[in-house]
Amino acid sequence: MTATDSPVRPPLISVVMPAYNEEESIGLTFERLERTFAGTPYAWELVFVNDGSTDRTLQQATGYRPTSFRMVVVDLSRNFGKEPALSAGLRAASGDAVIPLDADLQDPPELLLQMIARWENGAEVVVAKRSNRSSDSWGKRVSASLFYRTFNMISDVPIPENVGDFRLMDRAVVDAINNLPENRRFMKGLFAWAGFRTEELEYVRPARAAGQTKFNGLRLIGLAMEGVTSFSTAPLRLVTYVGGSVAIAAILYGTFIVMRTLVLGIDLPGFASEVSLIAFLSGIQLLGLGIVGEYVGRTYIESKSRPPYVVRKVYRSDAD
Repeated sequence: MTATDSPVRPPLISVVMPAYNEEESIGLTFERLERTFAGTPYAWELVFVNDGSTDRTLQQATGYRPTSFRMVVVDLSRNFGKEPALSAGLRAASGDAVIPLDADLQDPPELLLQMIARWENGAEVVVAKRSNRSSDSWGKRVSASLFYRTFNMISDVPIPENVGDFRLMDRAVVDAINNLPENRRFMKGLFAWAGFRTEELEYVRPARAAGQTKFNGLRLIGLAMEGVTSFSTAPLRLVTYVGGSVAIAAILYGTFIVMRTLVLGIDLPGFASEVSLIAFLSGIQLLGLGIVGEYVGRTYIESKSRPPYVVRKVYRSDAD
């Protein structure tokens, strides 16, 4: 080594962990991370995002003293949801590679080293794909399959099926996502939209280590609506097609009534069929207004340019 040479810095790997009311599991998660990180040739950083937890999640995170990684705790001012919390973590991460990781150990930390190996061999994105969803309920498996198929059928940017936020992203990928101006974010869609060289790593997702999932049916439906309205205008086109079809059918039916009256004379239409037809057309109109309203509402919220999250405080601690 010459006098002008400087030692090569080991790659910095940032793990981003959004959490909401996970006091029962984060202690176990930190222990698994310590065992995974220990003895590796990398520098490690854990960016822990407290998404407005009402239990002792924040106290446990800020009171933890890591031995094999440095830790950044981003405390949001309230519960903004997983997508904004993940956005906050990506912006706070400074690693050469960044890996979002759930706090409930359903994303096995041991896979991180396999992801890094793929990254060092040239992959810019390494996605963890669930080989099966046996740890999920039947209803969640069916709804997830329906969502992925529907989304990929109507979206210009398909997302890989059975792939969540658990992935490794090169610094260039994270910078591209951080630079996007939109505030209402569907992260799976944004990850797919960014592109880059992507490889898949299959794994079996275990059950939660502790606690209960925070995603109920209504929140999952809301997330699905967010994804569809973020990456496709197909519902708007569908309203146009349905409206045009109903109008053509009405014209044809009106022509049929006129011709029948001219040939057979006037009769008294049935009241039940008339009410059913009115109810059907009213339902179509309300459905169309609802779909248009989703897009108008999204445009209205984006036009105000409010940030997706607010940070109360940032805590930092280095490995002992």
